[in-house]
Amino acid sequence: MIVSTINVNGIRAAIKERSPENLGLLPWFAATTADVVCLQETRADDDQLAAALAPVLADGWHLASAEPHIKGRSGVAIVSRQRIEAARLMDSDEFGTHGRYLEADTAGMTVASLYIQTGEAETDRQLEKERFMATLAARMAQLAAAGRDAVMCGDWNIAHTENDIKNWKGNVKKSGFLPSERAWLTDLLASGWVDVVRVLHPDVPGPYAWWSWRGRAFDNDAGWRIDYQLATAGLAARAVSARVERAEAYALRWSDHAPVTVEYSPALGCEPGT
Repeated sequence: MIVSTINVNGIRAAIKERSPENLGLLPWFAATTADVVCLQETRADDDQLAAALAPVLADGWHLASAEPHIKGRSGVAIVSRQRIEAARLMDSDEFGTHGRYLEADTAGMTVASLYIQTGEAETDRQLEKERFMATLAARMAQLAAAGRDAVMCGDWNIAHTENDIKNWKGNVKKSGFLPSERAWLTDLLASGWVDVVRVLHPDVPGPYAWWSWRGRAFDNDAGWRIDYQLATAGLAARAVSARVERAEAYALRWSDHAPVTVEYSPALGCEPGT
């Protein structure tokens, strides 16, 4: 079972506007070995997203999506080779329709695609981010208690440790690397969730999956690791490989993020695809 997550930074731009001919999100889908793909920041309503992914759906993939409540912002989706048995939004009066969280039961597990707000230290934007984080943590506690294999994929907009951001010294007072945000992630991991990529790449800088469009951040690998797959313990124990699908050159990027892909072996006694 292979799961990928990618913030596309606008689904239509990732398909048409940023990519040279024969490159971009659609060719990536045609080539990927992933069984489930989580998308963030689609910036499209459900109909626009389905139209943009029409070639993918024609190839037999299944789609669940959560459109943004403000045009041109957020939006998340889950695309699976197998049938999506059920899909759920965040159970929240404030965030339920924001297009920042979607979970689906597919391929024998629960997969969530999430997009945490960027935030801004000491502002109302940061307070909103923190409320979303609290709501998300509560849902993750429920999923963990249910005992079902689950993986939370997405753009968390938080670098957990100094190994997760190249210029950590310049960001200690900025949203995305605040002590309170980092402590929140630490608490999630202490509760039993596993940062699968970090476990498979211990004690090294990165691997980063986001680089600013500006300057030479990409060329110098001056990035952030903010795209995570947090899995329940049983599923995490079956993770056999993890990689960031970094473009070979700046000109070949179709998002400011790169796909983060993890391969999980089947559960004992299960055949692949069941």
